[in-house]
Amino acid sequence: MPQPGGYPMVPYPPQGAYGDPSQPPPPVGFNMGYQPQPGQPVMYQPGPVGQGPVPGQGPMPGPEYTGGKEYGGAPEYGGAPEYGGVPEYSGPPGGISPAPASAPAVVPVGVPPGLEYLAQIDQILIHQKVELLEAFIGFETNNQYEIKNSMGQKIYKAKEKNDCCTRNCCGSLRSFDMKIKDNMDREVIRLIRPFRCVSCWCPCCLQEMEIQAPPGTTIGYVKQDWHPCVPHFSIQGANKETLMKLEGPCFACNCCGDVNFELKAKSGGKPIGRISKQWSGLLKEVFTDTDNFGIQFPLDMDVKMKAVLMGACFLIDFMFFEKVGEANQRSTVFS
Repeated sequence: MPQPGGYPMVPYPPQGAYGDPSQPPPPVGFNMGYQPQPGQPVMYQPGPVGQGPVPGQGPMPGPEYTGGKEYGGAPEYGGAPEYGGVPEYSGPPGGISPAPASAPAVVPVGVPPGLEYLAQIDQILIHQKVELLEAFIGFETNNQYEIKNSMGQKIYKAKEKNDCCTRNCCGSLRSFDMKIKDNMDREVIRLIRPFRCVSCWCPCCLQEMEIQAPPGTTIGYVKQDWHPCVPHFSIQGANKETLMKLEGPCFACNCCGDVNFELKAKSGGKPIGRISKQWSGLLKEVFTDTDNFGIQFPLDMDVKMKAVLMGACFLIDFMFFEKVGEANQRSTVFS
């Protein structure tokens, strides 16, 4: 039947299509008898919104994944690489979790707020900032540090809180509070170092540091153990129970090389981690006291102990690599 415009009209309903009593009823949302003309865009009528599953039928099947892992499951871990080596990543660098820019929606149980990111990494880089006033005239200022992941992204920042008299009179033995803040400027860790002796000739008053996370809640201690030749430290829990040991070289001086402090289990044995004072270059080592450190630890280590190792790194920096004015930095436990 011709229509205005010259388009023939298909008789309704077409034979053998929906509308034929011998055919099943059309599904919801289907426009019966619709046949688009050549060159004419195809448009579909949307079904009703919010309609649940049809009674008597199961839920609609989801997409099938043939090669991936079930969503939410942990990736398969083929074992830790041999200590000292670099782990191999099969994916692009983007597979490493970037530095957090905001607080996570769900905080893991037992993890202090602000330390969730530490559960995803096995190494930390600590860079001390260059203080121009200190470099030019030798006036000691509060130390400041940037704490980064293995990709160089800043995850925390640390700043010493002290007064001018204590810094310049007590030198590297000075007591201090250090605040460690995240990228949202929230204080997540506080380090407290009391004034203590540093020589092995005074075994009753050796170095100690308390680590709090969050501030006001003690999660561990770092205590120097007496030894006549080698710097030894105990990594302790909140109840001052020794969990790990940290052992340094007899002569802690980085002359064109790194100085390593090996992390071991309480009973000793093979190293399970390391704190390294990295060589910063001749000019920086001679004319400034800015230091670079690297911390390595097992990926599955308790997040609180990772924070305690950060405190141990700062204590080692002040004990052996802090230079105040004309005083030379210490190199052994004797001085």
